[in-house]
Order: sequence, then C-alpha cells, then structure tokens
Amino acid sequence: MERKTISVTGMSCNGCEQNVETALRNLDGVNRVEADHDADTVDVVLEDGVSDDDVNAAIEQAGYDVKA
Repeated sequence: MERKTISVTGMSCNGCEQNVETALRNLDGVNRVEADHDADTVDVVLEDGVSDDDVNAAIEQAGYDVKA
C-alpha cells in the first residue's frame, strides 16, 4: 500500500471534498481518501498497481485540477 498527498485546486467547500472523495472511491484499489478544501489537498491510500494517471484522471473528471 502507498499513501499519497495530492495538491488539488478548485475545491471550495465540503461538497467539493465529497465530489473528489466519491470519484476516487470509485477507483479499484483506493482504500482510503480524505479531501481538505482548506488545504487544497487529498490524502489517499492506494493498493499497489493504482497509477498516478488513474488517480489524476478521476480528480479531473470530477471537475478539479491536480497541481504538479
């Protein structure tokens, strides 16, 4: 398992956090996710084999931007 903190822009409220969390929970291999709109971060615990591209795509499809 791997834990990552991802910088995400565009979250402005608890609803935004829920949108990002739901998008990531729908990915196979995501065990835990917690978004924080105040810090512009998402903490995620992933099983081996979940790619950064898949995580980033899920966040972007939810309408938010991943900061490099």
